Amino acid sequence: MIKGKDIIVVGIQAWDIEIGSNCKNIALEFAKHNRVLYVNPPMDRSTERSQKHKEKIQKRIRIKKGLENGLVEIGDNLWNLYPKKGVESINWLPVHSIYKLLNKRNAKRFASDIKAAAHELGFKDFILFNDSSMFLGLHLKELLQPKVYAYYMRDYLVKVPYWGKHGERIEPKIVKKADVVLTNSEFFEDMCSHINKHSYMVGQGCDVSLFGDEDNSIKIPEEFNDIPKPVIGYVGSLTTLRLDINLIEYIASERKDWSVVLVGPEDEDFKNSNLHNLDNVYFLGRKDASELPNYVKGFDVAMNPQLTNNLTIGNYPRKIDEYLAMGKPTLATETKAMQMFSKYVYLASSKEEYIELAEKALEKHSDELAKGRAKFAQSHTWENNVKTIYDSIIKATKTTIKWD
Repeated sequence: MIKGKDIIVVGIQAWDIEIGSNCKNIALEFAKHNRVLYVNPPMDRSTERSQKHKEKIQKRIRIKKGLENGLVEIGDNLWNLYPKKGVESINWLPVHSIYKLLNKRNAKRFASDIKAAAHELGFKDFILFNDSSMFLGLHLKELLQPKVYAYYMRDYLVKVPYWGKHGERIEPKIVKKADVVLTNSEFFEDMCSHINKHSYMVGQGCDVSLFGDEDNSIKIPEEFNDIPKPVIGYVGSLTTLRLDINLIEYIASERKDWSVVLVGPEDEDFKNSNLHNLDNVYFLGRKDASELPNYVKGFDVAMNPQLTNNLTIGNYPRKIDEYLAMGKPTLATETKAMQMFSKYVYLASSKEEYIELAEKALEKHSDELAKGRAKFAQSHTWENNVKTIYDSIIKATKTTIKWD
């Protein structure tokens, strides 16, 4: 446990982001025993120009002009910084030497705002926790001189076109200079260990409280009344970047007596897919996050039929914990990142194996297995996740820092 310290968190997601954020959850957990400054990414010139009609950007413009304070207390031991200085939009630059020069200039502007806020709060000997901000983060160790520089990798961002353009070259450099590298999967740990020996898999936190059904209070939606059992289901965004349409179609076609239920918004490929022509496939549409446990409860087997590609190979899918928290037999595509779930999840490496394991999941299900799955999922709390982060930081720095 690390207590009574100052921690500065930087990343690629602002505090006022509309969706859930690992980094925000971690910061909240940090703040239970430490003082925490959560720094929003700085506004770049392109965003300021193209999104100036949005209130979020208007707020940043007011802060830039000095009309509002950019340092806001948002909780006990927790502050949020809106950087005052903007940065240039440079990702499009093809010439490395020019990009390198301007990226360092951007980092200096960013660092100066962080220094000012840290000084105002009296932060000293702080831990700098960087959630995947590889471009600006490349120079922050030298510019801010933290006690510990931790780099957190939880997505294969360099395989996304925007990040890959310069990230393929830059991220290995930041991994190398970090005092400790923290990852949420064994895949990323193995990858980073070749560059930095102090690379550790810390797992993933998840708030599964909504999915606890010990008192049987969660009700299955009436939509399931007209859907024949058994139900093989999925909740989440239906996108062909991550999900295997052909696999889902194969399952539905091979087992016409099964109902395949898909809950979530569809991309265009899903909307135009042959799945809509199959009588035993049911699209229930987008649902509020608070309703998802009700829909998961309606499944006999929950699945995550993801593609194996650069976006998913190291991915820790939070929905697996949510399925397990409800005790559901769970079926997923086998990847290295999924090995940690192997005792509780049926892992398939082919479309034929998906059918075989779904049949096994239906046949073997029991209350005892359900309780074991729920207990396993409930161990993946943010508290346990951050404790592992603390343990990894201490392990990586034990020869250079004496922790109280």
